[in-house]
Amino acid sequence: MLGAEIPFPRPRREAWPELVEEPSPPGSGVEDSAGQGVAATATSSSSPSSSMAQRWEEEERRGAAPLARDPPRGGEAAGGEEEPLLRGIFQIGKRSCDVVLSARQLRWSPIQPESRGGDSNMNLPCKEEFVEMKDIFSIKLKRRRFVGQKKGGVLLGITVFVCLKKENKLKDTAINFNNLSEDHCHSWFRCLKEILNGFPNRPKFLKVFVNPNSHKREATHVYYEQVAPLFKLADIKTDVTVTEYEGHALSVLKECELHTFDGVVCVGGDGSTSEIAHGLLLRAQMDAGRDTDYILSPVRAPLPLGIIPAGSTNVLAHTLHGINHAVTATLHIIMGHIQPVDICTFSSPSKLLRFGFSAMFGFGARTLALAEKHRWMPSNQRRDFAVIKTLASLKPEECELSFLPLKNSLQGSQEKVTKKKERFKKSDSKVQWHTIQGHFLNVSIMAIPCLCSMAPRGLAPNTRLNNGSMALIVVRNTSRSEFIKHLKRYASVKNQFNFPFVETYAVQEVKIQPRTKIGHDTEENVYLHATSAEVNYPWNIDGDLMEGASEVHVRVHPQLINLYGVSIDELDDSKAMCSCL
Repeated sequence: MLGAEIPFPRPRREAWPELVEEPSPPGSGVEDSAGQGVAATATSSSSPSSSMAQRWEEEERRGAAPLARDPPRGGEAAGGEEEPLLRGIFQIGKRSCDVVLSARQLRWSPIQPESRGGDSNMNLPCKEEFVEMKDIFSIKLKRRRFVGQKKGGVLLGITVFVCLKKENKLKDTAINFNNLSEDHCHSWFRCLKEILNGFPNRPKFLKVFVNPNSHKREATHVYYEQVAPLFKLADIKTDVTVTEYEGHALSVLKECELHTFDGVVCVGGDGSTSEIAHGLLLRAQMDAGRDTDYILSPVRAPLPLGIIPAGSTNVLAHTLHGINHAVTATLHIIMGHIQPVDICTFSSPSKLLRFGFSAMFGFGARTLALAEKHRWMPSNQRRDFAVIKTLASLKPEECELSFLPLKNSLQGSQEKVTKKKERFKKSDSKVQWHTIQGHFLNVSIMAIPCLCSMAPRGLAPNTRLNNGSMALIVVRNTSRSEFIKHLKRYASVKNQFNFPFVETYAVQEVKIQPRTKIGHDTEENVYLHATSAEVNYPWNIDGDLMEGASEVHVRVHPQLINLYGVSIDELDDSKAMCSCL
């Protein structure tokens, strides 16, 4: 009888059956939130299932050997050590199964029918299946209800929602464990919820910022159609702010009660993400009593940041998830996948300008500045227009670059290194600062690889998320045709730096000091004076335009912020190729 569905009369022909989650009886530790998901109350950390899940999570973080992916055989618990917490019979699909729950796995195998002689039929296949508890993100009781019915109904069993990995994507799927016994299902439901509540990094309450103007105004639709239902399914509460102007998220982060949240989520493009990351770190300095005008050693951000891609460019989302995919990013947040990430400070000689992950000066910054002046255009057309027009009026910036390299980090062949050393001027022999001067078409400073659709290997493929260094990429003055060849290389798997006018370095600090020009700059429509110290130059910081001072000092700060996602080293492709369209 277990798992068999009993006949259920319908009161009216037009009342169609509907499968919904159902709260457990009073005193079971489960709240009634029909239509809003089933949220379990927090269980004591001393419970056996919760403590086992915490120990397992701690072992995995310390680098302990992962559980074997092969299903255990002969009814033996994984590794032969774990004792089952529960064992029962459920109908899965069209077969009755023996189901065993431990703190690390949920396993089931079909029950073998007996032959007339009383022996089990050994010729029938008996394949045991399982899911890891760490891959389950939600548990729901399931009942059949009629249209308009809000409570009651016939219990059908338990639905387990699992996060699966397919290539670089994460996807959610549901497994139905059917059983008509109320006591049986509620007992399993409570135990499963206790185990899930034992994973410490999974958020319960998130602060969400949605930029409604991101990429064809699709961010609001992306959030409410794709993201919010998954948060609801995982019993995650949210406080949503739809931003109304530039800097809105920053002002909210400076004043809101951050300690009530488990994380912050940005639904938008790179500019929105950069603003929120800057706001989180600025708030951390304020709470620590630091002077926010000039920061040498900033404190870490108090909360992890989640990035839901919904913009015309999503370099950070590509880098963390390997793909520009909102569902994948959402599931990383739900599962509590946290990755520490390096971040940079951009400062003038007198004050902190902002925090950021990457920056471009020269061509990349001028292109963004021109695109910002034509925001009435669709995003793709605006970007193409700005690139073409900036290429048509391509011109180098004359400046001086000083940088502090990592030990043994000069990139390129030995011949190139020898030639570069001839141009170095050591400004301080103790800290080994190096200086190069000249005319540069573009200067990139990146603390992360910056994967994107236009650069599947990344704008800085030789750096990582948290190796404590920045990639300094210098493009010296050359012909327009050669510079275009260099840009086209980013879209291929070839070495985009294999040009005589391109130099790359792994650095800890960089100082950029443009040389002030005399005359009228028709492109920027300003008059430049040689004696002026107030000239501002455009900078592209994480896709956000910043007017920088005449001298900018960039420092990398290792693992200053946690982001929801995984390291690109953990993706299926060890070469860290993004898999966007």
